[in-house]
Amino acid sequence: MANLFQQQKTKQLSKSDKSSIGSWDRKISGLCDLINKKKNYYTTSSCAGRVVLLKASDVKQPDAFLYRTHDKISFNELKKALKETGEKYKEMVEFQQTSCILHVACANLEDAQEIVNKAKESGWKRSGIMGGKRNMVELHSTESMSFPIMDKGEVLVDDNFLRLIVSEANNKLKRVWKKIERLKNTL
Repeated sequence: MANLFQQQKTKQLSKSDKSSIGSWDRKISGLCDLINKKKNYYTTSSCAGRVVLLKASDVKQPDAFLYRTHDKISFNELKKALKETGEKYKEMVEFQQTSCILHVACANLEDAQEIVNKAKESGWKRSGIMGGKRNMVELHSTESMSFPIMDKGEVLVDDNFLRLIVSEANNKLKRVWKKIERLKNTL
């Protein structure tokens, strides 16, 4: 069984990154490296948190991202992104600030429970063991917000609200990044 896990780990870690950005987010790469160096774990996907403008839809869409950053944003950056989005896309647009998320394959259920416990101790409140063929865990924090921000090429809120959005999104991202560091230090 241990040999099968190591084979799966080697295969997973040798794959090219299939994410739309093509690499780990800077803010979570150290944590992923640390986990992947451990004998009984390997990462399968991750995100350090981000701010996006995307096509609003109930179903997954190709090219859904109209704007994306894994860094804090400024009011001027958001205004520029909204202007550029409104010029090219005339449907409903959603603003999202998303939290960190990490999927980790574990050698056994005991290892899975151990990393879930450490994640929860580090503030990743929505973390648990997933069912399936592998012992997988999803480590997820709670800082996020999502709402419609544009429709028919027009911004739906005023500049005061945009300033509030920027402040709140940046504060939530800072909290997320501290949790990533806490988990890294705990492991």
